[in-house]
Amino acid sequence: MNLLENRSAGVLLHVTSLPGPHGIGDFGPDAFQFVDWLARTGQRLWQILPTTPIGPGDSPYQSVSAFAGSPLMVSLQPLVMDGWLDAIDLPDTGFDAHHVDFARVVPWRLLHLRRAHRGFLALGSADDQVAFSAWCQRQADWVDDYALFMALETAHGGQAWWLWSAELVHRVPAALEAARLKYADEVSFWQFVQWCFDVQLSALKSYANARDVSIMGDLPIFVAHHSADCWARPDLYELDAQFQPTVVAGVPPDDLGPLGQRWGNPLYRWDRMAAENYAWWTARARRALEQTDLFRIDHFRGFAAYWEIPASSPNAVDGRWLKGPGKPLFDAIERALGRLPIIAEDLGFITQDVFDLRDACGFPGMKILQFAFGEDATHDYLPHNFPHYCVVYTGTHDNDTSQGWWHAAKQRERDFAGSYLAAGSHDIHWAMIRAASNSVANVVIVPLQDVLGLDGSQRMNTPGTLGGKNWTWRFTWSALGSEPTRVLGLMTAASGRGPFGLLRLG
Repeated sequence: MNLLENRSAGVLLHVTSLPGPHGIGDFGPDAFQFVDWLARTGQRLWQILPTTPIGPGDSPYQSVSAFAGSPLMVSLQPLVMDGWLDAIDLPDTGFDAHHVDFARVVPWRLLHLRRAHRGFLALGSADDQVAFSAWCQRQADWVDDYALFMALETAHGGQAWWLWSAELVHRVPAALEAARLKYADEVSFWQFVQWCFDVQLSALKSYANARDVSIMGDLPIFVAHHSADCWARPDLYELDAQFQPTVVAGVPPDDLGPLGQRWGNPLYRWDRMAAENYAWWTARARRALEQTDLFRIDHFRGFAAYWEIPASSPNAVDGRWLKGPGKPLFDAIERALGRLPIIAEDLGFITQDVFDLRDACGFPGMKILQFAFGEDATHDYLPHNFPHYCVVYTGTHDNDTSQGWWHAAKQRERDFAGSYLAAGSHDIHWAMIRAASNSVANVVIVPLQDVLGLDGSQRMNTPGTLGGKNWTWRFTWSALGSEPTRVLGLMTAASGRGPFGLLRLG
């Protein structure tokens, strides 16, 4: 059954926000416990954010690979159970249970993953060794370049790939082969981490699916300049002879930013991708569907038209719109993979061509309740104007929490929202969840922060900012008490999105 075409509910929570003893959420026991909680409250979807390695600002949207998984999400407990990592290596570290301290967590995690790799090489069973080798062969199209890229990045002290030796920058075959031999152990380590990632995520997905919970992923549209993807195929990007971007991605000025947003990602050479029948994108979508049941595709409007900014510009003001690949891209992917279970992130400055492309592809778009109260009763994001085929959110990871939004909103917005939702500051989060749940929208997804009624200090990300608490938020099981569980279950059941028997929770 296609969840996007039926009435269902879900929760938005990134893997890194899960509880756990080792500084950051991962695919360990707490992830399975969260699936149990989702099932108990009648949720059919668990939406996570990109699972790719983090990049600048600790963001998963600026990753060194569009295909790899984050080493930080690999749980250490299974590696101990497999006998590859000593239990004494897992002390009570005193990590913050409420926020990720990336400066501490990243080196600590990598240290223990390296110890697990050594343990695997020395103590891994014959079956495990065969399974690892077979996985490496199946994933060779991307993992070979990624693992070598990471080994070379390590050897160069984190230096950007275009500053390496000319032979490596230009990928001279003899130089690549020599590097694979020289750094064979380091290459093996990064392959091992990716194998562990896949094994653990696969186990979690199977566990969730068995409990009628689907995993929803997130696919960023662009890749980072310093990435295995750019290094492996620079011809697919708008780069000059020194492998520097000539133009970069972003969005134009709007009410939220008079200078627009200059993201800095290199733009694709869509003509070259089309000449290869969009093979790179097909491989990327295939990889996403190996790991998740469906996924949101970020910045969908960029496939209709995208904002091109000269790389020399310090902001996004001097950009221009260029036509994107459009439906031929998705037609090519569908011919290879079948019907695509995609949600189109159609937020921001949206023109009719974006809606036309979304509808031609058969993808549902998104509605955000926090954006609904700035105008009048005709606004598309008000529940009485929703179509059935859409996904409604109270807010996303880039928005404030509902409580934070309420307290920061203009008085007119609060008056409108209070009247429309029959709510005030103490219950605005539940009122927004109720309105979304009772709407005709097929799918409703709520950030866990709103289920918990948290204020704006607990938001996940503030776009256009670096540092601070972005991407660090975590919850604790004590915060997820009986009352949020009971009320969410009641609303899910009463709105026809979960088993009606959940009403007995009341």
